[in-house]
Amino acid sequence: MTNKIKVGIIGGSGLGNFMEETLDRSSVSHREDVENAFGRPTSNLYHGKINGTDVVLLSRHGKGHTISPTAVNYRANIEALRLAGCTHILASTACGSLTESIGRGQLVIPDSFLDRTNSRKGTFYDGTSDKYKGVCHMPMEPAFDPRTSEVLLQAAKKLGHNMQKGGTIVTIEGPRFSSKGESKAFRLWGGHLVNMTTCPEVCLAKEAGILYAALAVSTDYDCWRDNDDNVNAADVIVVFKQNVAKVWEVLREAVKIIGSEDWEQDISKMKAVIQNSKVSSS
Repeated sequence: MTNKIKVGIIGGSGLGNFMEETLDRSSVSHREDVENAFGRPTSNLYHGKINGTDVVLLSRHGKGHTISPTAVNYRANIEALRLAGCTHILASTACGSLTESIGRGQLVIPDSFLDRTNSRKGTFYDGTSDKYKGVCHMPMEPAFDPRTSEVLLQAAKKLGHNMQKGGTIVTIEGPRFSSKGESKAFRLWGGHLVNMTTCPEVCLAKEAGILYAALAVSTDYDCWRDNDDNVNAADVIVVFKQNVAKVWEVLREAVKIIGSEDWEQDISKMKAVIQNSKVSSS
């Protein structure tokens, strides 16, 4: 196979320190402090292997969760993983549930999003980099790579974890949580989950030609339920920590599956989508 498989793993709330400590005890070969045309990523890159497959770990909010969702340099993060040679990205994310069918601790593989952010740089194609020239109108259906998402589902089933396939994530700007009116509106729009980080991360990964899938963990019911406690940060972290080992197990198993399969056609197809989305003559 022409393309060497390398999987980037982006750890979200509660996972960043856990995965670094896990690989520190086993297979980290080196840590890399890098900067690129879009700035400095939110953490060092941790290079290692899982079952023989190359992986690069990145903590979305920095070590100790010191960076808020809006302040995350999403472009630098994705560009750093591209420059490291990543063909895939598996991203974890803590989410609020917008439906009764998704309870606390439920794992979900999202397949679409509603972007409600307003203060983030959502494209590489803004004239600031020679790598991303001109105008690119990237299609976002499918938003998440279907085959990589299916691998996450296979991994969860193999481990005996209950996983819901499909769902729409509403990404809000943050760092505040939603009002009850907003939460109920998101439900009317067809949202199943709400978080603060999927956008523009998923869009940038596609522009960079990386096969991206997300593993979402429901930690709360936001604030739409009339007879339930409203979401708060302390409870979110507690629920995520209760499920962090399960999330990491799924991610590790998914890496093993990805590394055992041929992805040449998928990578070539992604490159063609990017090329066909560029409308500038230069």
